[in-house]
Amino acid sequence: MTAERTRKVRASAALFRDGAGLDPLVHERVRLGILAALAAESPAAFTDLRDALGLTDGNLAVHGRRLEEAGYVVQAKRFRGEARKTEFSITPKGRAALASYLDRMDAILRNARNA
Repeated sequence: MTAERTRKVRASAALFRDGAGLDPLVHERVRLGILAALAAESPAAFTDLRDALGLTDGNLAVHGRRLEEAGYVVQAKRFRGEARKTEFSITPKGRAALASYLDRMDAILRNARNA
């Protein structure tokens, strides 16, 4: 292997060392979908997110709670008549985490395309 090829292989492999520098909380498919949807439209109703992402109530509740525990989203629960309405909003910390994730993925994709 030439020195140039060795350099390229090492540079490419370095992008994936230690989990590729990707936030595992954001990297999970459902949570990435929640953050991406909220980045486009926040706040969003629980039912709208659930339906848009094709999730069950329980699945969205669990992933939403994980994101809330990390400070990436907040949930507001209100009552409209006798019905409870839950809305999710992305926080500045959540926007920053998503932006960082997307920047890192962009670097990985750029490297792969230029290989």
